[in-house]
Amino acid sequence: MGGDDEVAAWCRIADDPGAAGRVEVLPRPLRTPAKVILAGLGDGDYRAAGAAAVGAVPGDEEIQIVVPDGATAEQVRDLAEGAWFAGYRFREAPTGPRTAAVDLVTTDDGYAAAIAAARAVAEAVWLARDLTNMPSSTKNPAWFAGQVVAAAATRPGLEVIVREPEQLAEEGFGGILAVGGASATPPRLVELRWAPAGATRHVVLVGKGITFDTGGISIKTRDGMKLMKKDMGGAASVIAATLAAADLNLPVRVTTLAPLAENAVGDNAYRPGDVITHYDGTTSETTNSDAEGRLVLADALGYAVSRLDPDVVIDLATLTGANAVALGKGLAAMYTHDDDLAAALVAAGSAAGEGMWRLPLPDDYVEYLRSDIADRHSSPAQGAGSVVAALYLREFLGDKAANWAHFDMSAPSWSDRTSGDLVKGATGWGVRTLVRYLAALS
Repeated sequence: MGGDDEVAAWCRIADDPGAAGRVEVLPRPLRTPAKVILAGLGDGDYRAAGAAAVGAVPGDEEIQIVVPDGATAEQVRDLAEGAWFAGYRFREAPTGPRTAAVDLVTTDDGYAAAIAAARAVAEAVWLARDLTNMPSSTKNPAWFAGQVVAAAATRPGLEVIVREPEQLAEEGFGGILAVGGASATPPRLVELRWAPAGATRHVVLVGKGITFDTGGISIKTRDGMKLMKKDMGGAASVIAATLAAADLNLPVRVTTLAPLAENAVGDNAYRPGDVITHYDGTTSETTNSDAEGRLVLADALGYAVSRLDPDVVIDLATLTGANAVALGKGLAAMYTHDDDLAAALVAAGSAAGEGMWRLPLPDDYVEYLRSDIADRHSSPAQGAGSVVAALYLREFLGDKAANWAHFDMSAPSWSDRTSGDLVKGATGWGVRTLVRYLAALS
């Protein structure tokens, strides 16, 4: 560097350590580099600094980020993640830049593992965002399943099973079939397996995969339907996190279930008042076809408990609007009876930069699920929508409910504006937290 203006700008940043993510852009005509960006770290917020640096340049410009001297490996990982998350660009076109060109410059080989971990997580987040941003004119259950098969084929040690409608019917996945019955693109159940040698823990991840949600016969309003391409954000995140676990060779067994359906209006749509028989043989009365996500999750959870013998079950779902009413746009609602699991997930989320808040599972509210004609009611209307939906899912866990966590992450799955490391659109919420959680288990 050099010059009074550049030195003054540097001093402004240095004198304001509380300004994490503040940037000064210094043009340098006829010199290389053509501009220098100074990004404030505040009290050590490397993720914010990386995101701010990338956000300060147009998306078609290459940026090199110099790793500060003395940074720890974790700080370098945060810096890289912030930069790469913020550099994401969604393009459906077959040509053009995939993301902003962001390179990290360091002379210390000791950062290699941290940068590799950041890259694996960033690519997983990009994938989850891509899947969620993809228009539903392209994205249907068969297309989504094909994306998983293709991604798994490039990674040794992964196995994929895709159950098509005939198999779903033979095995009794009544919830998935009911929700997807009216669509021209039939439902699927994707099972993605990562089982490294020597793994002693088995985590089952489940993600809601409604590739578009009209609300069915209980049809949504136009405004309520505009963003319903994102209603498979939970499935996108659990799939992407599992791919990252394989990329990082994490020594923990992961089985991931993505029940996929399009909730449409048609002559084979399930009706308010129908009774649906789930995989575990129990029944649900539903009086709202727009409470469809819990029906497909119920099948997947019942299958996980009866067939997979998990140590831990975690599900992610863009499940209710009540999530945003209770917690706003930035936080997912977390439900679990397991204090240790809650602490581990909160720690993982904090390290990853993803917000969550634990909400209760009050037994008094189970009364709301009572049905006169079925084992339970799937869509009671007494209020506490997010809580009651979680209690409904708990019904399918049996004794595994003691080691289960549910995330209602509809609100933070989408960002209405570009801010920090979030680009406007799908956020891929949950990928970072799950990868950190799985890594900590090992």
